[in-house]
Amino acid sequence: MTMESMTFGARLAGAARRVRPLAGMLALLGAIGCTHAASLDARRLPQIQSATFEVVAAKPVNDTLKYERPLPLDLLPYQERTDKYESIGTAFALGRNRYVTAAHVLMTGVNSLWGPPALRDSKGHVYPIGKVLKFSMEKDFVEFSLAQPTGRPGLEVNRHPAIDSVVFAVGNALGTGVVARDGLYTSDSDEEQDGRWKWMRFSAAASPGNSGGPLLDDAGRVIGVVLAKSPNENLNYALPIGMVLDAPEGVAEADRRIAYQLAVFDTRISHRFQTRFSLPLGLEDFYAQYRTRWNAWCDSQLAALLAKEPERLFPRGEGSEQLLHDLPTMTDFPSLIIRKSNGQWGLSDNSGHTIKLASNGYMEGGVVGGYILFHLRRPDTVDGNDLYDQPEVLSKLIADTGILQRRVGTESVRITSLGTPDLNDVHVDAWGRRWQTREWALPYANLRLMVLALPVPDGYVGMMRFIPSSARHDFLISMQALTDFIYATYDGTFAQWDAFMKRKDLLPRALGNVRLDFSYGKRFGYASDRLRLAFPAKVQKVEPDSMLTLGMGFFPEGKAVTWDVEDVWTAARDNVNDTINVQRRIAPTASMDDSFRTSWERVVGRKHPFDRIPRSENDVSKIDAVVGPAASVLYTVDYHAEGARSPDFMSAGLKSLLGGLQVLEKPEAPRDAGKLATTRR
Repeated sequence: MTMESMTFGARLAGAARRVRPLAGMLALLGAIGCTHAASLDARRLPQIQSATFEVVAAKPVNDTLKYERPLPLDLLPYQERTDKYESIGTAFALGRNRYVTAAHVLMTGVNSLWGPPALRDSKGHVYPIGKVLKFSMEKDFVEFSLAQPTGRPGLEVNRHPAIDSVVFAVGNALGTGVVARDGLYTSDSDEEQDGRWKWMRFSAAASPGNSGGPLLDDAGRVIGVVLAKSPNENLNYALPIGMVLDAPEGVAEADRRIAYQLAVFDTRISHRFQTRFSLPLGLEDFYAQYRTRWNAWCDSQLAALLAKEPERLFPRGEGSEQLLHDLPTMTDFPSLIIRKSNGQWGLSDNSGHTIKLASNGYMEGGVVGGYILFHLRRPDTVDGNDLYDQPEVLSKLIADTGILQRRVGTESVRITSLGTPDLNDVHVDAWGRRWQTREWALPYANLRLMVLALPVPDGYVGMMRFIPSSARHDFLISMQALTDFIYATYDGTFAQWDAFMKRKDLLPRALGNVRLDFSYGKRFGYASDRLRLAFPAKVQKVEPDSMLTLGMGFFPEGKAVTWDVEDVWTAARDNVNDTINVQRRIAPTASMDDSFRTSWERVVGRKHPFDRIPRSENDVSKIDAVVGPAASVLYTVDYHAEGARSPDFMSAGLKSLLGGLQVLEKPEAPRDAGKLATTRR
C-alpha cells in the first residue's frame, strides 16, 4: 500500500482482506435475515442476540455545508433517513463488562467527524464505550468495557474448534436482530508477516457489517472474531478467540510491517510500525496516545523515504539533467515532477478539464497520482486580497465548479458552500513558495477536502484531495512533501501583477528581489538580480490587461540547484501574437544528448533564428537575438508582431528592446547534475 492510500483500517491487517464497515451495507444483512439460523440450537438464539451488538457512531447533528436545494432525504430508505447513528461494525460480550470488536472498527473513530464508536443492542439502546482494556493492531482486535454495563452474560467460548465443523458468522443488522449465516471452518492460514499465529478460514458468508462480530460453533460458542474477507475466493478470516483471551491485560500494542511510498517515484520502503503503551484508557485518551505514535512513525517514514537513494532523487540525482536544462514550461496549469520508468525526471501530463466560472474565471483540473492538480483563474469580480485572505471565497469558487456533489438516493445535490475550514495554515516548501493549506470537513461522509493552494497573480495553482478523516496527518505530510515537486508558472495581467507584488506575505523567495514597473501607456520595466528589461509602449502595448508570464524553472547554479525566473514573456491582451520573450539558456553537460548540444550551438553561434534577421511565419513577423558573452549562460530575445511588418520596423523594435536589456548575473562553469549539493534556494 502507499502512503496516500493508508487509513487506520488498512493498516491493521492487510487492506485487501478487510471486511469494511461501509455505510448502508448492513441493510443487505437485514434483507438476508436468519436464513440459516435455524441450524443453531434455538435455545441459544436469545443469548446470542442479547450478547451481540451493532457498533455505531452518531451522525453529525449540525451540517456545516450548504446546498443548492433541500436534500431529497425521502429518497432514502426509512430506517436510513431516520436513524441517528451510522453502523460501522459488530461487537459481542464476553461477560464481566468485557466486550470485543475488530481493532479496525474501533479505529474509525480516530479524528472522526461522527460521534465516538458505541454499542447498540437489538432494542435500540446505545451504550458508550468506557475504557480500552486490550488492543492489538496486527491481530486486529480490541477488548473494552462500557461506561454503563448492561449486566448481560457473555457468550461461552470454545478454544479448540475442529476443522471442517459447521460455523456461523454473526452480525447485528441495524438493530433488527441477529443475523447468522452458516458455513464450514475449512482451514488455518499463517499470519502473513512472520507466521506468528494462524488465522481461521471459514466459508460462512460475511459482509461489511460483520467486522468484529463473533464466529460461532454449532453450539453457539465463540470460536473467533470475524475480521476479513479473502479477495480471490469465497473464504473469510477470523482471529481465534483464544488469542484474545490470552493477550496480556492492560496493554496496547502494534507490530506491523507497512510499505511506504510517495506519488512522484516508485521507490518504496517497508518498515515495522511498533508501539506499546499501558491500558486501561478512556477512548479519547487511547486515541490520543495511538495517534501521537502513529503520526511520529509516519513522519519518520517520510524522512527515510526521501533520504533513500539520494543519487536518484530530483533535483540532485541521476535523471534530473534534462529537466534542469529544459526551457521552462509556460502553461499556467501546474505539473508534478515525477520519475518515469526510464529513470528520467519529467513533468506529468498537463491535460486537464476546464470548468468556466462567471466573469472570465475558470478552474482547470486534472488527476495525477491520485491528487487533483488545478489552476484557478479568479473571476474579475473577485478581489485578489479577498481570495487570498478569506478561505470561504476559495471554497465558494471550488463549489461553483460543481465538483462537490452529495449523493442522496438516486440524485446528486450540489454543495454550494463548505463553510469555515478546520485548518487554515501556511506551508513553505523547499523552494520558498508559500502554500496556503486549507481543510474542510464533509461530515456526512466522514471525509475531508484538503487543499494546498499556491497564490499566483491570477488566482491559485495547487492540489487537492478528498481524504478519510482518520488519515488526515498521513495525507497532510504527503501533500506538503509533494509541494517540493510541483512545477508552476506565474501568470496574470499587468493589473493582477501590480496588486500581487504588493502582497509580500504571498511572494516566494525567488520573486522577493523582482521589481515591476507598470507605467500604463508609456513603458514596462522588469528588474531582478539577474536581468533588467524595459521597453516603451511603442514596441508593445502597456495596458492593465496586457499579459505577463514568468516562467519559473529549476536549474543548476554553482554547487546547488535553484528555482528562479528563467523566462519573461509579455503580450498585448487584445493580440497574443504581439509578444516579447526573454529566455535564460544554459550550456548542456557533456553527458546530455545531441538535441541539447545542437540547440546550444545554435544560440552560441547566433545562427538562425537568432541572427537578428527579420522573418515572417504564419502572418506573424519575428526577429530574434542573443545577449551575453559566449559562456555557460546566455539570454535569447524573441520579438513578435502580428501581420506583415517591414524589416526596418522589426529591427527598430529589437534595437529598442536590446537597449533596455541588461544581463546582470555572472555565470559559472556548468556542473553535472549528479554532483549538485542538496541546498535549495
